[in-house]
Amino acid sequence: MGKAKSLKDKLRVAAVMKMSFRLKDTENSPAYKATYPGVLRDLGVEDAEVEKYIAENREAVEKAARGSSGPDSGEDSGEGSSGE
Repeated sequence: MGKAKSLKDKLRVAAVMKMSFRLKDTENSPAYKATYPGVLRDLGVEDAEVEKYIAENREAVEKAARGSSGPDSGEDSGEGSSGE
């Protein structure tokens, strides 16, 4: 069984997904409308929380949504993965 995700991790997952659709200008697509609400439900987070996370971590979220990887592709707040 995997490690439980912190709220921060859950918000990051949802934010990266949402941003990947946003960057392609496909937030009105059937794929987004069918998938995103289920992701929110499964992760137990609200869209307003995701939007707040995006606003506070835009650079890192956009980088992850574009598929960038590397040592600094995580949070741009300088925090480790210690969670909340």
